[in-house]
Amino acid sequence: MQPVRKRAGTGVPSQRALRAGELVRHALAEILARGEVHDSVIETHLITVAEVRMSPDLRLATIYVMPLGGHDEKAVLAALDRNKRFLRGEIAHRVNLKFAPDIRFRIDERFNEAQRIEDLLRSPQVRRDLERKPEEDE
Repeated sequence: MQPVRKRAGTGVPSQRALRAGELVRHALAEILARGEVHDSVIETHLITVAEVRMSPDLRLATIYVMPLGGHDEKAVLAALDRNKRFLRGEIAHRVNLKFAPDIRFRIDERFNEAQRIEDLLRSPQVRRDLERKPEEDE
């Protein structure tokens, strides 16, 4: 039998971790879409499950979420944390993993970062630089 090669230090998740993350993401999105969590904050917000990053041993799932429009981020995060135990149990029933992963929720900052870059690109300074014609070589 050949030794198993690890990707130690590369920071690149394995195919197994990526696949497990997608399964957890789909399961959680389905739970939220069907309104299975009985919490007034969660029931009144549409929540996007953007990404799930699994630890290499698949025992920890970091779930990146964003409420629609980015409103009430802290309230939504607190509501998800309050219902963490229920959600973990539901995910364990729907996703066939050896262990039910511990879950933690984070706000997905990619939407804010994309907006910041868009604002920079539309700024007068950048527009001025883009409209300049390159000087001709003599």
